[in-house]
Amino acid sequence: MGQKVNPVAFRVGITRGWGSRWYASKKDFADLLQEDRKIRHFITKHPKRPQYKSAGIDRIEIERTRDEVRVILHVARPGLIIGKKGTEVEVLQNELQNLIGRRVNLKVDQVERPEIQAQLVAEDIAGQLARRSSFRRTLKRSLEQTMDAGAKGIKIQMAGRLGGAEMARREKASMGSVPLSTLQAKIDYGFTEAMTPQGHIGIQVWVNQGTYGDDNDGVDAQTGQASKKPKRAYKR
Repeated sequence: MGQKVNPVAFRVGITRGWGSRWYASKKDFADLLQEDRKIRHFITKHPKRPQYKSAGIDRIEIERTRDEVRVILHVARPGLIIGKKGTEVEVLQNELQNLIGRRVNLKVDQVERPEIQAQLVAEDIAGQLARRSSFRRTLKRSLEQTMDAGAKGIKIQMAGRLGGAEMARREKASMGSVPLSTLQAKIDYGFTEAMTPQGHIGIQVWVNQGTYGDDNDGVDAQTGQASKKPKRAYKR
């Protein structure tokens, strides 16, 4: 299968839920879909609050009922969005209501382990590259941090003028196991772009968070089930 299929779209409706959960008629569907896009774009790229970028927004889920629009933010550092005594949340909620002209119910949930969330890992790498950090050092540090946080595997791919080179190229690195063609593995995928003086650098991250229905870390697994034959290495 390779990487021609988006890991999120490959699993939506089977092992992964939708980011927008609502039903609409055929004539209203396009307008509501544009509203969802406006909400996500307004929060992630807020014109007056740059601290939202450093808050670590992993994903934004939207639910619609007949009376209101429920927006759920999954954030690594919710304090930057909530503010003192929750005043910032009320301001953001009012801004969203003025944006779409509907009643909005905003909820902020904290991400427990941001080190194994692929989107947050990709944005952290993009921030370091924008500050002119070495891409090889950044790549290695991100791999080690994610594996130390408890991930089963991670794969990172960068594409662009890495290190300020004149010709764009692609670099990839992986650690652990990242099976992309099985639905049993809990694969999280993230993508972002790093804005560097030499141009944009695309960053893709795949994180293996384990398997569905498996709560243990595999420590007590039977050794007889593992294959003792070494894997064949293919040149690419």
